[in-house]
Amino acid sequence: MPSSYLGAIGTANPAHRLAQPQIADFMAGALAFGADDSRRLRALYRVSGIAHRYSVLPDYGQANGDYTFFPNTPGLEPFPGIGQRMGAYRQHALPLSVAAVHDCLRQAPGIAPASLTHLITVSCTGMYAPGLDIELVQALGLPASIRRTCVNFMGCYAAVNALKLADAFCRADARARVLIVCTELCTLHFQKSAEDDHLVSNALFGDGSAACLVLGRPLPGPAPSLALRAFHCGLEPDGHDDMAWHINDFGFEMTLSSYVPRLIQRGIRNLTDELLARLPVRLEDIHAFAIHPGGRKILETIEQALGMRKDDNRFAYQVLRDYGNMSSATVLFVLRDLLASLTPADADAPVLSFAFGPGLTLEAMLLEVCFA
Repeated sequence: MPSSYLGAIGTANPAHRLAQPQIADFMAGALAFGADDSRRLRALYRVSGIAHRYSVLPDYGQANGDYTFFPNTPGLEPFPGIGQRMGAYRQHALPLSVAAVHDCLRQAPGIAPASLTHLITVSCTGMYAPGLDIELVQALGLPASIRRTCVNFMGCYAAVNALKLADAFCRADARARVLIVCTELCTLHFQKSAEDDHLVSNALFGDGSAACLVLGRPLPGPAPSLALRAFHCGLEPDGHDDMAWHINDFGFEMTLSSYVPRLIQRGIRNLTDELLARLPVRLEDIHAFAIHPGGRKILETIEQALGMRKDDNRFAYQVLRDYGNMSSATVLFVLRDLLASLTPADADAPVLSFAFGPGLTLEAMLLEVCFA
């Protein structure tokens, strides 16, 4: 029976690496917070589990007067509109994506760009046409005939949908070579709002790009691949308004309520049971996990619901600490770190992966470690 295999995950981040206290200082100033509100805001950033995030904008580490994107005025007025933000997306998305693809292909020396058959681009933080997919074809020297698919505006779980598409392409044709590129510039969409949902969103999201290959056979050479064995999607309709992503006059507005971890806790065990019910794998057989770190509380909630140890989630915590939540790219960063840790002794081991997003959507996939 045809199968598909994920390997060679490359990543890239912008030049501006910002510590959480720096960003907290920017936010407190932008929101004109007094001493008490500033103290509460900095406490929120301290307990986020994030040490650093990356941004295409230097402003989050600058003082008012040195900004290059936001106005150097009290209150940042006139606040940047959607056109300015999309202009910045178009400027920065391509070079960041190209860097991630080069990192990916460097790990797959037998795979030439001209041999790729499919390109899937993923983003929820910017759109334009002709878009990132066409620009990547030109920048990377991909075949003009490459079959292009864009997965847009699905949020943090979109990489799983891209992997589902790639899996279908490879099962239909074992010669398929699919390149997936997830690029998210979340920090372009800072909302100047003191609402709790916006304060939480501003404390979590960062910028990054991840690229990976999905092939009809394991990646040649000594590096491990992950066989894509099964997928399952669940919905928690009660969370329809608790995690949402809307376009407004001043960028894309994220809603991320404090109720989300409880919704995930309610649905995650059932989602896992439904995924594994048709497979010869039990939850207690799984010791490797790649979970989208939507936030520290989400990771802790899943551990409680599935009886996991904190160490089982170590790759997710590492990515959260070093990068924050980069929307769709994030779970691929987690899978990158997991892949780097594998040895031949891990062959055939199952890997359970989750990602979450608007809806409230819960995506699960089961992978299996393999070596060529």
